[in-house]
Amino acid sequence: MKRNLIFILLLTVAINLNAQEKPNIIFLFSDDAGYADFGFQGSKIMKTPNLDKLAKSGAKFTQGYVTDATCGPSRAGLITGKYQQRFGYEEINVPGYMSANSKFLADDMGLPLDQLTIADYLKKLGYKTAMYGKWHLGDADRYHPTKRGFDEFYGFRGGARNYFGYNDVSKANLDNRMERGFGNYQEPTEYVTDALAKEAVSFIEKNKGNPFFIYLAFNAVHTPMQATKEDLDKFPNLTGKRKELAAMTLALDRACGTVLNKLKELGLDKNTIVVFSNDNGGPTDKNASLNLPLSGTKSNHLEGGIRVPFLISWPKQIKSKTVYNYPVSTLDLLPTFYAAGGGNIADLKDIDGVDLLPYINGQNNSRPHNTLFWKKEVRLAYREGDYKLIRFADRPAELYNLSTDIAEQNNIAYKHPEMVKSMFKKMFEWESSLQRPLWMLKRSFENYDIDRMDRYRTPEMVKKEMEQYAIPLKESKGYKKKEN
Repeated sequence: MKRNLIFILLLTVAINLNAQEKPNIIFLFSDDAGYADFGFQGSKIMKTPNLDKLAKSGAKFTQGYVTDATCGPSRAGLITGKYQQRFGYEEINVPGYMSANSKFLADDMGLPLDQLTIADYLKKLGYKTAMYGKWHLGDADRYHPTKRGFDEFYGFRGGARNYFGYNDVSKANLDNRMERGFGNYQEPTEYVTDALAKEAVSFIEKNKGNPFFIYLAFNAVHTPMQATKEDLDKFPNLTGKRKELAAMTLALDRACGTVLNKLKELGLDKNTIVVFSNDNGGPTDKNASLNLPLSGTKSNHLEGGIRVPFLISWPKQIKSKTVYNYPVSTLDLLPTFYAAGGGNIADLKDIDGVDLLPYINGQNNSRPHNTLFWKKEVRLAYREGDYKLIRFADRPAELYNLSTDIAEQNNIAYKHPEMVKSMFKKMFEWESSLQRPLWMLKRSFENYDIDRMDRYRTPEMVKKEMEQYAIPLKESKGYKKKEN
């Protein structure tokens, strides 16, 4: 008996040491938030004290990118660490909106089963894994999070749902009902954003003796625009969608704070990597989000569609108030997490991301990425150094120097014809290495995306849009008020 007690004691110590050596990892992911809609991004309207504190505790990236300007492909890129177009996940997967000529439709649209996820890799390193919130990587059972490396799941398989529990679940699509584990559908009794945070806290408490990974993918602040009365009342000077967005953002920040406070309470905060980012640019026309000083929105390749808020905190390894100015990508999350968890980067032979820690800490002073790509059908954007070339479907290509023109207002393609020619060749070379898309939207949505882009090309256009919500834009560096 005494020998057994000693063995159990030693095993417990070994588990606790293992948890201490390996950092816990939490990825907080918002949905459709605007680039400018956080305090740490300069907003004086949105109330985000918890995320502002997180930004000060570690590294803030001024040029953080996602792999796509829409949510499904963006998630496919980050969770695999590779450009999703390489395995045919080029388009968003929304049943009912797809071209009938697609190779796959309906439940067949999902993250291909031969693709490994962040969770798959981290489980090999001994991590307990959980996914909460919006999945949107396939509705069919075979694509379910619990079959893609996650030990626990509470969320919904589709792309959007109500923020309050459905009273009559028969009126909700199965892919948008809240599901606990596999096939156990349970609607929340409270506001969904808060409910997801509580699930994450419960997982932390259960696994505080093990290294764990939590992918907490909020549906906030995606439509439908729904907020609690208590949160709405905190923004009496706003109106309409902008008021609703502010309230939903407050709830998002509160939920993040719930998770961060639990880490501190349990003494896990120093050795936990916490990442916060967003899946694509804000869709200003849908939720009144603000992307200034960037031009463009969700679903297009202007900076406002692909550049996002991006934070990494790890007090044990990253200095507080670090600001990193070279471009990084959500492609980098998988290798960064894998290396931090003790994995050998050399084992990751088929990814496009890099381990960011050596760059953040100054061990490597070069750029993590000298080139980055974004592609949707004919439209393609290619960044090389500080220059970005955008290929359109309905007009000549445009070239911008992002180091001097973050708002992409000064097209310099005509000044640099040789550069345009060279970059076109490199774009095509990369494009030629990709798989054909496994499914595609109807052609009419290309027109929608282009029209949306043109609607938000300049700060003046954004100003006109925002006037209806009683929001002053003087807080944004991207807008300079003209004298009367």
